[in-house]
Amino acid sequence: MDFQPSIIREPSTMETLEKQLICPICLEMFEKPVVILPCQHNLCRKCANDVFQAANPYWQGRGTMISGGRFRCPSCRHEVILDRHGVYGLQRNLLVENIIDIYKEEGNSKPLKKGNQPMCEEHEDEKINIYCISCQVPTCSMCKVFGAHKDCEVAPLQNVFEQQKTELTDGIAMLVAGNDRVQVIVDQLEETCKNIEENSRHQKHMLMEQFDRLYTILEQRKDDMLQSITKEQEDRVAFIKDLIRQHKEHSETSSKLVENAIQFMDEPGIAAFLINAKKLLEKIIDACRTSHTPNHEDGFDNMEQFSVDLEQAEETLKNITFGIDGEEIEEVETEEEDEAENQADGLQ
Repeated sequence: MDFQPSIIREPSTMETLEKQLICPICLEMFEKPVVILPCQHNLCRKCANDVFQAANPYWQGRGTMISGGRFRCPSCRHEVILDRHGVYGLQRNLLVENIIDIYKEEGNSKPLKKGNQPMCEEHEDEKINIYCISCQVPTCSMCKVFGAHKDCEVAPLQNVFEQQKTELTDGIAMLVAGNDRVQVIVDQLEETCKNIEENSRHQKHMLMEQFDRLYTILEQRKDDMLQSITKEQEDRVAFIKDLIRQHKEHSETSSKLVENAIQFMDEPGIAAFLINAKKLLEKIIDACRTSHTPNHEDGFDNMEQFSVDLEQAEETLKNITFGIDGEEIEEVETEEEDEAENQADGLQ
């Protein structure tokens, strides 16, 4: 009774240990040396090196590259930047290696079980132990001798297993490397977005400053020209008002002469009339001469000389554009589209 429970508990404990000793890349027990990543996950160094080589094709060997390369953990996807030694610069996990040695010493060095041995559906007593290359399915020896696969080409199950496991490992490495390349492209695109936003803010600020300077110049020119018109207006109005004053004074003088002349016409004495008539007549004749009073020229009230032809300036302002014309902008956009298509083709 004391021995039976230990037999029941032992497989469960060993199965748990086996799961902890499986490499996430080759899905087999770790092969020494075992390396430990900064994220604390373990890998066979050979498997880790295969993934690293696929993700960094220009890294040709230990010590041949100056800057190292990227490595992404297949368990947690944590990215590690390795130095120039690559995977060989990672620390060995001696604890896991010792556990593997102890596990093998206990007689558990046989391949890890993936479940019960499957049996042939046609021959229930026969285990599936060969692989039909022609039909691409596993089968048993009886099917090859007497059954549906007697005319097919077959191979040992272990050989096909190793081949497909290698292909699957290579596929995993390719996927990991492809994901790393995609992540690099995504990082570059995100950086490009940030640069576009920052450069756009900078260019907007510069454009606002340029237009503010233009507004300032236009406002200053407008004020100067308005002042010129105002000064000319004041000078001409002052001149006309002075003419009005002079003409009013002349009119008042003429009115007084008319009044004096009417009163003088009633002078009864002939001698007295003749003595003063000549002087009065001279004043009347002089008053009738208005040419000595200044007058304005025709069109003196016209201010059209202060008009401004802004048609060319308006056309120039309407045509303000950036430093490159439309054709060059279109060429730049075409180049960017071609580059994006090339990157997409590279991913495929």
